[in-house]
Amino acid sequence: MELPANREQMSTVSFVVPVRNEEEFVEACLQSLVEQRYPPADCEILVVDGRSSDRTREIVETICRRHPQVRCLENPAGIVPVAMNIGIRAARGEVILRADGHTTYPPDYAANCVKYLNETGADNVGGPCRTVPANESWGAQTVAAVLTSPYGVGNSRFRTCGEDGFVDTVPFGAFRREIFERLGMYNEKLVRNQDNELNARIRKAGGKIYLTRALSTCYHPVKTLPGLLQYGFNTSRWHLFTLRESKNSMRPRHWAPGAFLMLLLLLLPAFPWSGLARFSFFGLLCVHLLGGCYWSWHSKDKQRLSVALLQPFACLAFHLAYGAGTYFGLWYLFREPSQEPIRPGLAVKPKMNG
Repeated sequence: MELPANREQMSTVSFVVPVRNEEEFVEACLQSLVEQRYPPADCEILVVDGRSSDRTREIVETICRRHPQVRCLENPAGIVPVAMNIGIRAARGEVILRADGHTTYPPDYAANCVKYLNETGADNVGGPCRTVPANESWGAQTVAAVLTSPYGVGNSRFRTCGEDGFVDTVPFGAFRREIFERLGMYNEKLVRNQDNELNARIRKAGGKIYLTRALSTCYHPVKTLPGLLQYGFNTSRWHLFTLRESKNSMRPRHWAPGAFLMLLLLLLPAFPWSGLARFSFFGLLCVHLLGGCYWSWHSKDKQRLSVALLQPFACLAFHLAYGAGTYFGLWYLFREPSQEPIRPGLAVKPKMNG
């Protein structure tokens, strides 16, 4: 894409990049941002570090010394919504681009964000995440297969690379700055689902969210199946609390794993005396696995045979973990959840003596 000939038609843009313990991917992420085909004078990169306990801060500061448009800010709370609000307040850009330390961006990403905000009139634009395995292991490749399968993640168009069009949410969106002045900042109560909640406020106010493949990015998820299950459990624990904060923030796909798990749990008490209950229980599991086999077969040409064989069982485990997290989240309806970061690292709040 060619940039506008008239500089006055351009917008200043600010990337806000929340990070915490991202030493493995943060350098590639920031390198992709400093290589944007956008005038450096109009494109700043604000890395907001949540007191990382690995080499993340050292890597970021090295990049800051080489590239003056990159700045590093401190996030004492350690969680994403606080990091975003710190970055937004410090940003000078007319357009705020929420970036992620696990993701790399094409060179025309910033320019295309400005282009599609102007052309569509949307309040938030973003693109699909092309999920790239973190390494060549079968575990990392299976994780990527689950997260890119419609059977694994439902009708989440930004994960399954759907067609261009207006959607309910996008990851790592690009916003006009005025949207935060009009609708408020990120909800700092939400360790997870903060993007869903913000996009729900945009929709409620009559705004629109646009997804285009021109803004595709490369996302590196967790490396192992246990990591995927923990991710699903930790994320879904926040669904009910997020729903309490915003009634329009969650979609049916977010509740489907919980409904599936509930059917299984309702059948368990009747096991000792009901053959029908036992048949229904194992029948549900078989139907789920057959559905996984169907989708795995259709994608077998894109992945190793071992990954294709494992994918149905990985989807089943992911959905069970996701459903379990949903029910554990019931506790948050009676007690405010902790705002501590989910990722391990040094403590972000000072401990009281005695």
